[in-house]
Amino acid sequence: MLMAHPAVLANLLDEYETLTALGGERGSHEIRQRMDDVAYTLCVSTGTRDVDTALIAARFQLPGARPEDDSVLQPSGAGGRR
Repeated sequence: MLMAHPAVLANLLDEYETLTALGGERGSHEIRQRMDDVAYTLCVSTGTRDVDTALIAARFQLPGARPEDDSVLQPSGAGGRR
């Protein structure tokens, strides 16, 4: 299976989190559409079928992922775990 570049996954995760903070499901049509697009891209990029699984898989593929609990560590000095 092809794997997305970690930078691409990080950008998708950041965008999905931003859209969620903007109200995602309750936001404007444009925000909902972009959130659906990002969710779809995350699913395709991680080989999954739903966004929750895609988010976990994407985080697991990032540098700093800890396989024992699927967490992702932020870069040194960024203030802890994400």
